[in-house]
This record gives sequence, structure tokens and C-alpha cells, in this order.
Amino acid sequence: MSDDNKQYEHQPVMLEEVLEMWPTRADGFYVDGTFGRGGHSRALLARLDAAARLVGVDRDPQAVATGERLAAEDGRFRIHRARFDCLPELVAAEGRAIDGLLLDLGVSSPQLDDASRGFSFLRDGPLDMRMDPEHGESVADWLARADEKAIADVLYQYGEERKSRRIARRICERREQQPLRTTGELAALIESALGRGEPGKHPATRSFQALRIHINGELDALRNVLDQALETLAIGGRLAIISFHSLEDRLVKRFIRDHSGLAPKGRGGLPMMDEPPERLRPLGKALRAGEAEVRVNARSRSAVLRVAEKVA
Repeated sequence: MSDDNKQYEHQPVMLEEVLEMWPTRADGFYVDGTFGRGGHSRALLARLDAAARLVGVDRDPQAVATGERLAAEDGRFRIHRARFDCLPELVAAEGRAIDGLLLDLGVSSPQLDDASRGFSFLRDGPLDMRMDPEHGESVADWLARADEKAIADVLYQYGEERKSRRIARRICERREQQPLRTTGELAALIESALGRGEPGKHPATRSFQALRIHINGELDALRNVLDQALETLAIGGRLAIISFHSLEDRLVKRFIRDHSGLAPKGRGGLPMMDEPPERLRPLGKALRAGEAEVRVNARSRSAVLRVAEKVA
């Protein structure tokens, strides 16, 4: 591996836990909805037999290029360039239900490490943050046109930033003089508005998270794919989702709960009248990366894995 490739190397998070909990059939049909650099996919392929099929899904053209190389090496695999809420299309193409869906949510290490993608406040680069840099609107373009309330709402709803109005006001004041075009400029503006903030946490952390989620429609995609999974998973098929912050994990946790017969009861402990039928069975409690993995890969510290199985 060249030094350039090592620079953007990605370590798959909670790999052993995923391999233990996710696959159920050696000849099954699996979807890695966040292919990235293919760490989870390659490890799964090593455990599947010749009749198995695996589709990797990603919007990032660099990830898709990696997937195309894997597809050339292994005929059981193909890459599909799309947002991960495309399950009906994949099922129609394959002609069978999905035996396992994996989602490793958020931004990948290569995307964070590449300053030209604009995801990180630690590396100065274009203020972009698009998962697919060839389509859609960049963060810089959105901040140049959005009104102050819209910016504040995004920072509060998706970043849980308590001082969202102050940051939004500063952004709008700044763009009257000169638009924000780089990650360094935005990070410096946020730090000047908030001060140094919590020890060990950059004051721009929440805002960068919020803008990335908004510009890529990440929570909408997650809601869509969860609903799709109920219809496209085979009976006994498994849904495995790795989340990295509370907004994502809360959606996943509630979705599994609401479709597993574990939803809150009504008065007197009786079931709610509109309680949905049991369609998912959670497999154990949420799992977190072990100490050994966190020592090697600090980004796994906040990872939460939830797995559920579709029932009849």
C-alpha cells in the first residue's frame, strides 16, 4: 500500500461484533449500505460461499471506485452508487429478499482525513461536506443563501447546539462582508462566537455535524431505509446499524422498539390500541467498541451497534 493510500486508510468499526451478529446464511443476499472502503464487505465475503451475493452502496465516487475494484476481484459482489435508502431497487434487481443489511452511519475516516472534502474543522479545505461532491449543494453555498433562522434551526436540531442563534447571527453578519468558503474560516468564526468550550472538544464539533447531516439529508435517508428494511428483509434477516451520535442512535433504538412489541404501554399497563404488530426482534442490548479497539481506533469510542432480526 502506498503512503497516499495509508493516509486515507479506513479501519472498519466493531468488525468482530458485526461478523458475529449480522450474517445468518452462507448463501444469503446481503447489503452493505455504507460501503466506504469495503472493510466490512471484504470480511463478510470471506465467510460466504459461492452462491452468496453482496451489494455495496455508497454515494462517494472514491468509495465506488474501491467497490469497482472489489467487484472485479469477486463475482459475488457488486457496487451500487446511490444513497442507502434504495433497498426496493436492490431487491428488484436481485430477485430475492435481503438476508442482512449493514449501515455504518456518519462520515468515514478517509472523508474526514481528506481536507479537500471539507468535513473536518481540523484540516482547512473547501467548505463542502457533500458525500457525493459531484451532486447537490455544498455547505458554503447553502450558508451563503439560507436565512438566519434556517441556519439556527439546523444547528440546533441536528447538532443540539444550544447557542445556535448566536452562531447563525455571526454567519449572516460575516457574509455581508465576505462569504465563508473554507472549513478553517467557519471553525474560527464558531470559536470566536463560543469561546473555547468544553475541554477536549472543539467548539465547532456540533455545528459541523449539523451542517453535514443537513446537506446530505442523512436523517431523512435513515428514516427511509428503516421503513424499507421492514419490507425488504427476509424473515430471519438481520438489520445491523452502527451509530456515532445520539440523533442517529435514538432513531434506530425507537424504530426497533416500536416494531418489536416493546413500545410503551398505555394506561394500566395495557397495550396501546394502535400498537404495530411485532415485526422485529432485538438481538441483545446495544454494543459498544471494546477498550482494545478504542486504543487502536479512537473514532470507535462513540460507536453503538444495534442488531435486530425480522420475524414473521
